[in-house]
Amino acid sequence: MPDFTHFNEQGRAKMVNVGEKPVTVRTAVAAARVLVNKETFALIKSGGVKKGDVLTVAQVAGVMGAKRTPDLIPMCHPILIDGINLALRLDEARLSVEIEATVSCAGRTGVEMEALTAVSTAALTVYDMCKAVQKDMVISDVRLVSKTGGVHGDYERKDEA
Repeated sequence: MPDFTHFNEQGRAKMVNVGEKPVTVRTAVAAARVLVNKETFALIKSGGVKKGDVLTVAQVAGVMGAKRTPDLIPMCHPILIDGINLALRLDEARLSVEIEATVSCAGRTGVEMEALTAVSTAALTVYDMCKAVQKDMVISDVRLVSKTGGVHGDYERKDEA
């Protein structure tokens, strides 16, 4: 399996050895969306959700999620994250919560999974906080937006959702 580095000679999963790779500055930006109905949107916007301030709690949850990525994703390396920034905004036209995470480090492996875990955790937190009001929310468009650093070079998503 020449294209996949997470398999050993027997075809079984392994954690890739990154010890020989150079330390470089790496960043990753990921995004996600939570689609809600008008009632839920209004409650989030007004701060009327009984569990509290949805956007603030989701933001903190996203930071926590990024920090716990190697505990959740089996082949992710524990890395020293330099920074995590989450931005959540309400999009009235889409009736959605738009979530973006930027994660950075100076290390031997990238932070794409940390950024993706951050937005996923934030989106799940939005769902959890609003589920008493709406059960049919949709978490969608979880995606890597961009990344820098590393042997595979930079990446920027062309078809931003």
